[in-house]
Amino acid sequence: MKDLRIEVISHENMQHAEGFETDNKELRDFLVEDALKNQEVGISTTYLWFYNPGNQLAAYVTILMDAIRVSGDLRDSFLGQGIGYKTLPALKVGRLCVDKKYERRGIGKNIMYFVMEKAIHLSDEVGCRFIVVDAKKESEHFYRKLGFYVLKEREKGTIPMYFDIIDLLRLYKEHKIKLKDSIAKGRSSV
Repeated sequence: MKDLRIEVISHENMQHAEGFETDNKELRDFLVEDALKNQEVGISTTYLWFYNPGNQLAAYVTILMDAIRVSGDLRDSFLGQGIGYKTLPALKVGRLCVDKKYERRGIGKNIMYFVMEKAIHLSDEVGCRFIVVDAKKESEHFYRKLGFYVLKEREKGTIPMYFDIIDLLRLYKEHKIKLKDSIAKGRSSV
């Protein structure tokens, strides 16, 4: 992963989006047509992941603020802790896509570590308890391996999933250890 660099999307680096290859037309169209516009109006931020030797766009992730509606077992858990809010703050992964040439190299997992680190910093500054994603069916296993849980089962469309960062936050703050290590420990204790 040392050959990857991250940049926020800009007019200067948008030319790299044209060569981005994915079988998911919706994800490619978002990158080319909407990512920069959404960022300019304060809706979301898109991070581009470049492979350094060829300066090729390998992946991107779009994140934005959101809230998770607390219901079912999750609501009961929070009520048991004296927390009765109907929604709690979250960082949302709006889009995540790896170019076909770079799939299955761990880039997606490293992008999610990056997102988890962002959530930890947000929690310190403004409050953020969860990371949420509306996962496509083919991506559900990827998120489950990272410690995400299904919020609500749906028969059609995307699957709302969440990751509670509280254990990760504690490990990260108490032990001052690297994020990858704290994620692995946090996942094993959840």
